[in-house]
Formats: sequence, structure tokens, C-alpha cells
Amino acid sequence: MSGDAAERVVFIDDEEDVRRANRQSLELEGLRVETFGDAESALAAILAEAPGVVVSDVRLPGADGRTLLERLHRADPDLPVILITGHGDISMAVAALRGGAVDFLAKPYPADALVASVRRALERRRLVVENRRLRARLDAALDEDPAFLGLSPEIVKLRRLVRDVAAADVDVMVLGETGSGKEVVASALHRWSRRAERHFVAMNCGALPDSVVESELFGHEAGAFTGALKRRIGRIEHAQGGTLFLDEIESMPLPLQVKLLRVLQERAVEPLGTNEVRPVDMRVVAATKVDLGQAAAQGTFRDDLYHRLNVITIAIPPLRDRREDVMLLFQHFLARAAAKFGREPPAMTRAVRDHLQRHDWPGNVRELGHFAERCALGFAPEDKATDGGPARTLAEHVERFERDLIREELIIAGGDVRLAAEALGTPRKTLYDKIARYGLTPTDYR
Repeated sequence: MSGDAAERVVFIDDEEDVRRANRQSLELEGLRVETFGDAESALAAILAEAPGVVVSDVRLPGADGRTLLERLHRADPDLPVILITGHGDISMAVAALRGGAVDFLAKPYPADALVASVRRALERRRLVVENRRLRARLDAALDEDPAFLGLSPEIVKLRRLVRDVAAADVDVMVLGETGSGKEVVASALHRWSRRAERHFVAMNCGALPDSVVESELFGHEAGAFTGALKRRIGRIEHAQGGTLFLDEIESMPLPLQVKLLRVLQERAVEPLGTNEVRPVDMRVVAATKVDLGQAAAQGTFRDDLYHRLNVITIAIPPLRDRREDVMLLFQHFLARAAAKFGREPPAMTRAVRDHLQRHDWPGNVRELGHFAERCALGFAPEDKATDGGPARTLAEHVERFERDLIREELIIAGGDVRLAAEALGTPRKTLYDKIARYGLTPTDYR
């Protein structure tokens, strides 16, 4: 549903004068109004594009207002419906409210009562729509991978950057701490690119002995060396048309870095034991947990290879820099772990909550996932001060909650302070003061 549709009011009454007068009252308040004389024609328009709120007379020709309410709520239970009648009584009002109406107005009603009721319903609808959008974004991130799950501006920017870079067929360097999700980012770059139908080939340069890395990467012919009994296609050739992911590239031996540089420059590979040069079409994603520029300056990594790989760099934020995502990630990991072990997810305890809030997570998302598994198995921290630090005071908890709530509303509002202030029900100046106090920057959320 578009933003304009979310502000649209559908008014239904079989009396033309009533429709005209109420339309004028609402339009004078800056609202967009469509009027109908019967439920059937209104229903067709509403189902085609749901409005922000429906206002309907109870007594209509054909289907009445309560029947319309039932049909609308079968299609969208969260659509606000206000019922009006000139024949109302208490029992009818109670029945309408129990049936899902958000309000009930008895004729004759003052114009300001209608406007106030409609505005309340529109605000309710706006929150529903925004929550749906937010849930859709979270579900999409969750479908991709938990490492992309979150609401922090850091993870929102990361998702957007990975999608943008995936469409540009260039080599990429991914920088991130241990457990931050470097392979997840590399895999997403592959899945969201034009190469998605071909192979995603991953190789951890630090997990193999130096004597094996060359054969694994470049391949070899039968008899190329002692023990090479048959031809082996290397990772580079296997990635033809797809993506080659080289994790911990800082661990690659210097002599092999020379050969890799040539492959990247010429897009061709020469396997061991042959003079045949085979062209390759692939994207290379290299990942590292160290500063390769500094490593190049120290001579532990080739400067020319560093500059060849450093076309685009994607830096993954550590979990400690997006603390507002920790609880959301933990709940996901806990539910997944409980399902894995055939258990019910345990209730949150104060000790677990304190640990989640105060721990720095040096192992990042991977460490958090392991912690959730321990909790699911019953090995959660006991209810006492954890990490050796003092428990937060009530004021500190309130401040953290307020800061996180403001940040979440800024994300939903796309950095628009006016919309965030309306959603929070606070004056704009007050919100600006709190934004400054917590060091938030609205433009970061656009």
C-alpha cells in the first residue's frame, strides 16, 4: 500500500448531502476523501487499494455497515473502520466495537468529532503499515541470513551496500572481525549478482598447509608432482562464471600471491604441470580480518595485490557497534537452537539480559549464536551480576530504552524527525534535544 493510500479516507453513506458535508469537513483538514453511496461499490474500491480508514453508515442499501465491516476484516483485520448511524443505541455500538470497529459515532455528530476519530484511526493505520514494512524488511533479511538481521543504521547500510555492489561486477574485499559474517557477505554478493546460477567457490587460505594451497587454487595435471595421479580442477577454474571467495587472504604465501595477481590481471589460469593458459570469467571476493594496507606496508602482503583486490571494500560492523541488534539476533538464534534440540525456548532471565547488554561480543554474531545454543540447552548465566561489572541503575536502563526507541522510530521514518516525533507523541523540539543528547544523527537513517 502506498503512502498516499495510507492517508486516504473512504466515506460511505447513502445520503448525498451527508456525503458532501462530511467530505468537505475532512478535506478542510487536509485529508484525501473518496465517497460512496453503497457498500458494494465501496468494497470493490477498498479491495483494489486499501485506504487508511473506512467510515461507513450502518444502514445502507444492500449490505449494511456491519456486513461491510466483516467482509473488510476478512481481507485485512487491521483496517480501521468507523461506523456511524442515526438509529444507534448502546447495544448496537457495543456489537460494532466487539465486531472490530475502532469507533462508533451517532448522528448527529459534530464535524470535529469525526475529524478526531478519523485522525486517531489514520495514526493507528500508519503504525500498522510501518510495522508491516519493518517486518517485511526483517523477514527478507532473515531469509538471506541472520548476519543481515537487524534494525541498526550500520546493518541497514550494510544490506544496501551489498545489494548495490552485487549488481556491479567487480572484485570486492570484505573486511571484518572473526565471526562477523564475512562469508555471509560474500555469499550474498554472489546470490544477488548475475552470477547466481553458477558456482560459489569458497576457500580458506589459512586453513590449508602452504604445500596444498597452490594445487587447491590453481589445479594440476596428472604427474605434475609426486602423488598427482590424476588431473585436478582448481578452485579458480571451478569458479568459472561464478564467484571465488578467498577467506583469510592475508594468510596466502607470498609466492602464491604473485600467481594470484597474474590471474586477476589476465583473467586466466595456468595449472601446475601444463603450459596451457585457460581463460576464466569470475568475480573474486577476498576477505580479511586485518588491515591489508598496513600488512603491505610491513611487507607481509604484496602491495600490488592489495591494490588489485581493493577495488571496493565492504567493512562489516562488529556486533558491539550495533548493540540494538543483539536482542533481536539472540531471540532468532535461541528459537533456532531450541528447535534444533527439540526444546521450548527458555524464558529470558535478568542474568541473560544483562549479559546480552553488557558483553562486548569479540566473537561477534558467531559468538552470540553459540551463547544462544548454550542458553537453549540450559547453560545460561545464573541470576547474579555477570561479567564482574555493576548492574545498571534504573535510570541507565530507561536511558538505553529511550535511545533505542528513538533510533528505531528514526529508522522507520527514514530519518524524518517530524514523522518520528508524531509516532512517539512528543514535540519536535523535545525530540531534537533527545537526539542531540544521545548523539544520534537523523541523516544516518535515510
